[in-house]
This record gives sequence, structure tokens and C-alpha cells, in this order.
Amino acid sequence: MKALVTATVIVALALAALVGGVARESRSATPVAPAPVEAEALRAGFASGDTQALVRRLQADVAARGDNAQSFALLGLAYAQRARETGDAAYVSRADRALRRAVKLEPKDFEALTGLGSVALTRHRFRDALALARRAIAAAPGTAAPHGVLGDALLELGRYDAAFAAFDRMAALKPNTSSYARVSYARELRGDVAAAIDAMELALDAAAGRPEAYAWTSVELGKLHWSVGRAARAASFYRLARAARPGYAPALDALARFEAARGRLGRAVTLQRRAVDAVPLPGYVAQLGDLLAATGRTREAREQYDLVAAIEKIEAANGSRIDLESALYRTDRGIRLPETLELARLAHVRRPSIAGDDVLAWTLARNGRCGEARHWSQRSLRLGTRDASFFFHRGMIERCLGRDADARRWFRLALATNPQFSLLWSPTARRYAS
Repeated sequence: MKALVTATVIVALALAALVGGVARESRSATPVAPAPVEAEALRAGFASGDTQALVRRLQADVAARGDNAQSFALLGLAYAQRARETGDAAYVSRADRALRRAVKLEPKDFEALTGLGSVALTRHRFRDALALARRAIAAAPGTAAPHGVLGDALLELGRYDAAFAAFDRMAALKPNTSSYARVSYARELRGDVAAAIDAMELALDAAAGRPEAYAWTSVELGKLHWSVGRAARAASFYRLARAARPGYAPALDALARFEAARGRLGRAVTLQRRAVDAVPLPGYVAQLGDLLAATGRTREAREQYDLVAAIEKIEAANGSRIDLESALYRTDRGIRLPETLELARLAHVRRPSIAGDDVLAWTLARNGRCGEARHWSQRSLRLGTRDASFFFHRGMIERCLGRDADARRWFRLALATNPQFSLLWSPTARRYAS
């Protein structure tokens, strides 16, 4: 489901970059307000050009204009964009501070409230995001963007009917890339991948002419095809993303998975390193570790896993709650399983979604508590979602309970859905399916 660089010296350099930012933007630039197209791109959550230069200009604008709510709001949105571009958690904290300053200056500034809601989502503080989205909607009920934040928060809190209604409302108010993508995700969760692809194709059409938006949507469309085993079709969209935005980290990460599924591990490692170098997200780093382990480079793999733990600490220090992702990462790799079970339980309380149900089920199973795990696995499938990992986890639970025939059916369903659903676990599913 959708939400994780080498020797000790390099790890230290990576951590310094994450703590301090890629570069400390100067406030000495000539105050020039952003062009309308730049401001609109920030509001949509995508870059329109050189975001680092834009941040410098916005910092200068804030310094020149003093207590101006809109200036602080745009600066906060630019910091949030830099966080997405760099993986630097410190930018999330800067975005939060700037947006809070905007709200303090203008408590009903729906743009700043929506931005704060998005920051809360980034930090996986979903109840905070829900409250902020409701404030933004109260301030500007006819504006689309707050309904997207509202729906995102409701999804992660397991309130699916309300979330889907919020997405429908967003699309009715403003049919664009963001709203179509959310409608697509709602359809995917319900198990209708064909309809999800239709909506994401509309999102792709709406993103035309905006390179980052087009690249992001291309990757998401590719992932939908990947999720149902259409690997070659998926790769064509990943390449489309790279053509639109060379060096785009999500496309590099996705193509690395494609190359690994084709058995081309050397090419996969090269692509994954480029993704990590561009944006050192925990998921990218973990995947690099897995690829290195698959090629027998155990020491290098261990260094990547150590880096994942270090990045998680930095994210936590900057206010993020990534306990669900951490629990899944550790459970998959058998890391401190009793402790990880407590983490999964906490994550589930905070995030009672189908993803939370599945991670809790899988962690319980890996701890040998398979009867309890089966209950949560059943819960995770209640929407009809077609997720091969969910099916695999259910198969492992049934096998643990001695229901071998049922287990084989779930393993076969996982492989029929996506034969390359996991570098770590697809071989196990193939072994147990026969």
C-alpha cells in the first residue's frame, strides 16, 4: 500500500545533510514575490522550477513585508516542496513554523490551514490533519484542496465512506490532477483497479505541461499497472516520468524494482543508488539494502539498514510518526519482533486503516500469534482491496494455523495478482503455492 548511503563517514555526511538541510537559503536576496504560476504550483503541491531559488526569494519577501500572512503561507508551502524534493525532514519543521505564523496572523487563512494539514499528513499526525482540514473548509467551504486533506486524513483513520465522500466533493469542486488521483486511490482501495487506472489517466492528462506533476502521475499510473502484474506496462510509465523529469527519484525507485523483477540486479542497484542519492527516504534506502543483500553484498546491505534506522530517528526528531512503516520494515526482516509487535500495536491505534490492520496481522503472525493475526488480516481485506502483499500475509497466517489448503489458495492469489509483489517474499509465495 501507499506512505520508507554507506560507510560510517558517508552515513555521517548523509545525516548532516538531513539535519541541516541541503543548503541554508540566504535571506539577503532582493525581495521579489513569486510569479502567479509559481504560487499556483506550490498550492497544488508541485514545483514549477527551481524551488531552492524560490525559497530564497520568499524568505526575502517575508523579511521585506514583515507580518504578512500570505507571504508566510507561500514560504511554508515552498519549504514543504523542498522537503518532498530532498527528503530533508528539517524542511518539514520549517514549513510547519512558517505556516503556523501565517495562521497566527490570519486565523481563517484557509491556504495556510490547508498547508498545515498537509504537513500534519506528512508527519502522519492524522487527527491533527483532520482538525486542520475542517477549519480550512469552515473558512472556505467552496475551495477544493481542504477536502483532499480531509479525505486523506479520514482514510488513514479508517473512516472510508467519509473519506470517499470528501474526495468526490473535491473532484466536483475542482477536477484536476490532485482530485483525480484521490478518486483513483479510492477506487483502488475498493478493488476496482481498472476504474482506478481510468481516473489516474485523467490525472495524467490534467498534468500535461507541468513536468513534476506529469512525472508524479506517470509513476502512480505505472504503480497501478504494477500492482496487477503488468510489469512492462508499468515500466513504460516509469520511463515516461523520467523523460518528463530526468533524475526523478520515484521513477528511479520504481524502475529499480522492475529491473530486479527481471533478474537484472546490477542495473537495479545502480538505479536504486541514484534514487537514494537524490532523496534518501527510508523506503528507498531499505530497498537498496535488500538489493545489495540479494547480490551477496551483505556488509554494504547492513550499512543501508543502519542508515534506515538513523533516518527514522531524524524523522522522529522532526515530529514525524513513521511507526507503521517502521513496524512493517522490521517485521519483514525479522528485527526485534517482540518489540516490533508493540510498535505495530501503537501504530494501529494511531492509524486504524486497512494498512494498519495488515501490518498488525503480519507482525502478530511473525511473533507466532496467528489466531489473533487472522482476525486483523480479515479486517484488512474488508474493502475488497487487491493487494498481493495482503494476500501473501494471509497465506502465511493460514499456514501458521495449519490450514495448508487455504494457505496455498492465498499464495496463489498473491502471485496471480502480482507475481513480483516483493523482492523479499515473492520467492516464498512461489515455494508455498505448490
